[in-house]
Amino acid sequence: MYAIVEIAGQQFKVSKDLKVYVNRLASEEGSKISFDKVLLLDDNGNVTLGAPAIEGASVEAKVLQHLKGDKVIIFKKKRRKGYKKRNGHRQYLTQIVIEGITATGAKKATKKAAAEASTEEAPAPKVKKAPKAKKEDTQE
Repeated sequence: MYAIVEIAGQQFKVSKDLKVYVNRLASEEGSKISFDKVLLLDDNGNVTLGAPAIEGASVEAKVLQHLKGDKVIIFKKKRRKGYKKRNGHRQYLTQIVIEGITATGAKKATKKAAAEASTEEAPAPKVKKAPKAKKEDTQE
């Protein structure tokens, strides 16, 4: 079973006991958090899609630690001008472990139902046909 969940503005594919690095969260180390914005659930082939999120579904996680990511070097240079600029950045991250995925209240969707839902949302535009030109009888 896996889910696609939105955490801190980014989408992640998560499953049970998976460790994930996300942008810094405002919770303490060792605390448990819940993410309610579940976009997709897959339970052994039974796919449930949200529009945009699945109501009643959530992902439970535990904060392991807060840390900084690897340093990224930004180097700018313009040749023959004597211009060089060096800068660096380290992103603040939070490491979490996924403890469970709950899908209470989630409706099971089939491929046929998903196809019908997608056609209902965006109906095809109707195209008017041009009238046929009349044939004129030409007799000589």
